[in-house]
Amino acid sequence: MNILLLEDDLILSAELSKFLESNQFNTDRIYDGETFIRQIKNNSYDLYLLDINVPKINGLDVCQTIRSFDKNTPIIIISAYGDISDKKDAFTRLADDYLVKPFQFEELLLRINSLLRRKTPTDSAEQDIIRIDDLIINKTEQKVFRSGNEIVLTLKEFQLLTYLAEAQGRTVSKQQITENVWEHNFNTNTNTVEVYINFLRKKIDKDFKVKLIHTRSGFGYYLNPL
Repeated sequence: MNILLLEDDLILSAELSKFLESNQFNTDRIYDGETFIRQIKNNSYDLYLLDINVPKINGLDVCQTIRSFDKNTPIIIISAYGDISDKKDAFTRLADDYLVKPFQFEELLLRINSLLRRKTPTDSAEQDIIRIDDLIINKTEQKVFRSGNEIVLTLKEFQLLTYLAEAQGRTVSKQQITENVWEHNFNTNTNTVEVYINFLRKKIDKDFKVKLIHTRSGFGYYLNPL
């Protein structure tokens, strides 16, 4: 199990990490909210621990950013702020739990294990999230994000992007795309697939250094960071 910890107190961060590692949790430590958001765009975690009062982007805003594209991964707020208004703000932003500092590490462990028991590997919500580099596809909500920014697609663009993503880097032919995305609703001799690939490239790749949608000449298309 992998945990990402946002805590700017270096001593507490090190102690928490050591404790979690001793209980079989791989733990990455981040000290500011901006770096934390960059980290989650390129890596997958089973649970997030967020302090509120951290540099650059506070923990509550980080929580809200996570929930904009990931409704499933458990989030625990760990904070010195103990007022009910602070807790209400955290739960309004869809945190799963709130623990006031100072706290017993064993209590934190109990809460972590409780949340993770509810989140099984076969959880349908997690299966409906596809991550490729900094691209996130939420199949349930039909939303797409790149570098944390939502990209608005038409239904057919979304279906085409999802089909390419689910191929997991394999090249898919124009024929395969028409069979699975359009279900033979147009003549395969038309350039509809090429047109929609270009639509996706303008929305998914144009403004980003790393290109994800590629053509394999004579074979088809694939989606992968290069």
